[in-house]
Amino acid sequence: MIESIRIAAILLFIVVGLFFTLVSAAGVIRLPDVFSRAHTASQADTLGAGFALAAVALTIGWDSTAAKTVLLLFFIFVTNPTAAHAIARAAYEEGVEPWTKGEERR
Repeated sequence: MIESIRIAAILLFIVVGLFFTLVSAAGVIRLPDVFSRAHTASQADTLGAGFALAAVALTIGWDSTAAKTVLLLFFIFVTNPTAAHAIARAAYEEGVEPWTKGEERR
């Protein structure tokens, strides 16, 4: 009983992680400017990687490797949004204009 719940949770985490990763990839391709792309890459990709790493940690079980996976998960949650912020700030400081409604997409 517990094993089937664990397997169902692992599959759910994998599917949700895959969904967020695909949404992030589509957003990076489809969105019009660097600010929107940085936002979708940091938010959706962080969630996708987070759910995938949670599935890995559940698959491994109570082991030192699972603890390392959780530390990696924490590292991704901290660094991914920070990197997206740095990219957006650099674009802003270089004078990149944000896309606004009514403008042509480039």
